[in-house]
Amino acid sequence: MTNVNNREGKEDKVFKHSNGDVPSATEVEAASVKQLSKENISYTEGVIGSIVGIKRHVIEVEFLTDKKPEINEVLVVGTEERIKEMDSHEEGAGSLMVFESSGKDRFYCIALSDIKNYYRGASVYCTGRHIKIPVGDKVLGRVINALGEFRDGKDSVEVEEYVGLQGDAPKYEIISNKHTPIETGIKVLDLFAPLIGEGKIGLFGGAGVGKTVLLTEILHNILNKNKENTVSVFAGVGERTREGHELYAELGDTGVLDNTALVYGTMGESPSMRFLAAHAGVALTEYFRDKQKKNVLFFVDNMFRYAQAGNEISLLMSSIPSEDGYQPKLVSELANLHERLISTRDAHVTSIEAIYVPADDILDSAVQAIFRYLDSEIVLSRDIYQEGRFPAVDMLASDSSALSPGTVTTLHYQVALEARSLLKEAQSLERIVSLVGESELSETDRITYRRAQKIKNYMTQNFHVTAKQVGKEGVYVPLETTVADVKDILDGNYDTVSADKFLYIAGLDTLSKE
Repeated sequence: MTNVNNREGKEDKVFKHSNGDVPSATEVEAASVKQLSKENISYTEGVIGSIVGIKRHVIEVEFLTDKKPEINEVLVVGTEERIKEMDSHEEGAGSLMVFESSGKDRFYCIALSDIKNYYRGASVYCTGRHIKIPVGDKVLGRVINALGEFRDGKDSVEVEEYVGLQGDAPKYEIISNKHTPIETGIKVLDLFAPLIGEGKIGLFGGAGVGKTVLLTEILHNILNKNKENTVSVFAGVGERTREGHELYAELGDTGVLDNTALVYGTMGESPSMRFLAAHAGVALTEYFRDKQKKNVLFFVDNMFRYAQAGNEISLLMSSIPSEDGYQPKLVSELANLHERLISTRDAHVTSIEAIYVPADDILDSAVQAIFRYLDSEIVLSRDIYQEGRFPAVDMLASDSSALSPGTVTTLHYQVALEARSLLKEAQSLERIVSLVGESELSETDRITYRRAQKIKNYMTQNFHVTAKQVGKEGVYVPLETTVADVKDILDGNYDTVSADKFLYIAGLDTLSKE
C-alpha cells in the first residue's frame, strides 16, 4: 500500500506549489478535483477533502464538495490506488472514522492508526465503507482488536462474515421480560445480589479492590453451563495488557476458550481504539444473539474506561464539558451500548460489567450514568478489602432487582432480608465497640454483633482464579447451601463457635469437621 508519510509520493507531487510550499486546504481540494477529472478516475462516493487540523488522535477534515461523508464512514489518507487495494473490511494505516460535524464543511474524525500517518494539507478520500469486524465461529477462541484484526499470534483464518460496529436496539415487541437468576457459586453474590440471566450486572469499586478478579471468577464459574447453546464475549476496554494475557491463559486452562470471543482495546492504546473496542464487543454479541440465536454472556472490563475514552475524544474536539468535567454526550454514548445489550425472545444476553469508581466516589457522574441500566449492583468496599475479607463486597450497598419473592425462593428472600437487617444493626454497634469494647454491650446487642461478624466472615471465599497466587484451591458453593448456612447462623446454631473459624470456609459442613 502507498506510504502516506512519503512526501515524495505521487499524491504529494500533485499538491505542491512550484516553490515547495504546502498549499491551503482550498487549493488542495480544488487541485484534487482537477486531477481526478484529468485522470478520469471514477469514485463511488466522489468526495474528496483535506486535513485542516490535528489534535492528537482527533483529525479535522474539510470537504468543500457538494456531497459530504456520513457519520461513522471510513476515510482514507492517500491515493485512489490505495482505496482499490483495500478489502471491504480493511482499515489500517492512514484511515479515519468520521465522528461528528465540526462546522458547515468540516468534520471531526478519530484516527484508526498512529498519528504519524497524518499531516495538515493531506488529501482525504471517502470510501463509502464503515468499520467491519469478523464474526461467526471463526472468532471463537481468538483475540481481535476494535478493527477486527487478530492479535493472538495464531495463524490467520478465512472469515466469511463481517458486521459493522454500530447498530440499533432491538424492537420493543421482541424484547424478553424474563428474570431468571443465575447461580455463580459465590456466596455473597448469590445471597444478597443475585445475577439475572437476562439482565445487566455491575461490579463497582475503586482501584485495586478486586473488580477484575471477581469478574474473572464469575466468568470461570458460569461459562461451563449450557455450553452447547451459549457463547461468551469479553471486551477488554482500557485495562492492562497483563490482565488480558492472564484472562486468555485462564480461559485456556479451564477449557472454555474455544467458546469465547475476546476483543481488546488496552490501556496503552489510543482513546479511539479503547472507545471502539466496546462497540466491537457489542457487535459480536448482537451477531451471536440475532444470527445464531445463542445465549450470550457479555463481559466488559472496564465500562468506566469506555466513558473515559469518550471524554478524551470529546476534549480533543473542544466540546464544552459538563459541570463535572465529562463529555456532553456521556449519557447518550452509554445508552447506545446498553440499549443494544438486550435479551430477545429467541436468545438472552447477560451483561456483566466492571466499573471503576474514581477516588472511591460512587456519586461520580459517569458511575451514576451507568447505574440506571443495571439490574444488579455489586459494590466493592476498600474498608472491607483492608480488613482482609475477600471478595470485598459491601453487603448493605449491593442490591439486585432479582431479590424479590417472585424471582427467588421465599426462604432465600427471608434469609437475605433478615441477614441484611442484622448487619445494619451491627453497623450501629461497631462505633460503640471501637470506643469502649464489646464487653460494654448488652447481652442482646452482643449476640447481634457476634452473629453479624460470623456472617461477614462466612461470606469470604477462595477463588479458582487466584488459586496459584494464594496457594488455596477455589470453591464453588451452591446457593441452597449458602441460604441454609446463613439461616443456621441467624438462628443461633453456631453461637458457641468463634467468628474467626468462619473465614474462608466453603460451607458450614466443613466447619463442623474441624
